[in-house]
Amino acid sequence: MAFKETKLPASAPAGHKALAWVDDRFPLSKLWNDQWGKYYAPKNFNTWYLFGSLAMLVLVLQIVTGIFLTMHYKPDANLAFGSVEYIMREVPWGWLVRYMHSTGASAFFIVVYLHMARALMYGSYRKPRELIWLFGFAIFLCLMAEAFFGYLLPWGQMSYWGAQVIVNLFGAIPVIGPDLSLWIRGDYVVSDATLNRFFAFHVIALPLVLLGLVAAHLIALHEVGSNNPDGIEVKENLGPDGHPVDSIPSHPYYTVKDIYGVAVFLLLFSAVVFFAPEMGGYFLEYNNFLPADSMKTPPHIAPTWYFTPFYSVLRATTADFIYVLMAAIAAYVVFVWLKSRLAYRTKIAIAVIGLAMIVGMLLLEAKFWGVVLFGTSVVILAFLPWLDHSPAKSLRYRPSWHSTLYVVFAIVFVTLGYLGTQLPTPAFTIISQVCTLAYFAFFLLMPWWSTMGAFKPVPTRVSYAAH
Repeated sequence: MAFKETKLPASAPAGHKALAWVDDRFPLSKLWNDQWGKYYAPKNFNTWYLFGSLAMLVLVLQIVTGIFLTMHYKPDANLAFGSVEYIMREVPWGWLVRYMHSTGASAFFIVVYLHMARALMYGSYRKPRELIWLFGFAIFLCLMAEAFFGYLLPWGQMSYWGAQVIVNLFGAIPVIGPDLSLWIRGDYVVSDATLNRFFAFHVIALPLVLLGLVAAHLIALHEVGSNNPDGIEVKENLGPDGHPVDSIPSHPYYTVKDIYGVAVFLLLFSAVVFFAPEMGGYFLEYNNFLPADSMKTPPHIAPTWYFTPFYSVLRATTADFIYVLMAAIAAYVVFVWLKSRLAYRTKIAIAVIGLAMIVGMLLLEAKFWGVVLFGTSVVILAFLPWLDHSPAKSLRYRPSWHSTLYVVFAIVFVTLGYLGTQLPTPAFTIISQVCTLAYFAFFLLMPWWSTMGAFKPVPTRVSYAAH
């Protein structure tokens, strides 16, 4: 095909001519229009839909501040802590860049957790958006790994011992555990080799994977279209122009709305950076302002707050709690056999898996099962599209007690997060065990409770009031 160049009038603005020249050689305008400019989104988006764009903003913020930090950081066990102090005290505005990066890490998880909460409320993981959810879950896993690897880099007391404890958890895996822990550390203890490989993963490998997953997440989203608070597929009702009648172009309508969200976010973000960057020890632990010392263990070792809900599940799995778990597994298998309409072979498979877990709990130590539950508490989120069988996607049209269940689940999750930051007293351990059972019950019983109750009729058009 012969190359055809767009001809514009001689009086056309220079910017239009430049854009036409680029468009003839690269689909810049087409990419903008497909992904945002002329991407039609449901017109009833609310405040909950701001967190997707805010997550993108924080990702860019973390990459930019991270680049500036790597200019002065030394990934060496003898120099790492000193280089961070140098950034804070000697590099012009280094303290600001470091606090923006550390606060950005917590802000990223806050935004992502709220983004996931919106998906839970409005059923954004339901058909045809299962792949969007899986890409989002992969982003969440990548983000957790990125935060874990970056946590060691300041080489403070909590960084060092937190990494030591987390890496040692892999040693509880039968057969391959000790070798796996050794491979992750690169040494028999957390050392210079560990710091170097964590730095490589944090700065190069994981950011590349994260950017690829974000691109896949957005491409999948724009392929099937965005969900909305009513859970209605707006693409099923098209207007004469071929666009959904209940949708509007993202630009300028949602561009303006996102700018408002960005302004509010930056106001809160700046308040934390300038006035409370440690956030009472939750964003930056006080022990991390002390250099790492392999001969002096802190009295209380805990991961950063965004890991603590899952860390509480790990810590709740004691030798006594194993018997409670065995009884819960047996009860669940019986419940599936009595109440489920699954095929006979599937029921047998579930019974065999349940029996194998019970036998395994008798043979293997509680530490191993703590690691299993720790991993399962994260991975179970990926199966939400196939656990939720509700006739209505959105909570708006479900029975009111469904909303109560979601509130209870949120309280359980926050409680687990708080307990993970505290010393494991007997009372706190019992509470975390109850919350662990409630956490898993929410998901494992979802195929049944999500279909129960009197559902409201779902309208054919979205509910929208101009504002």
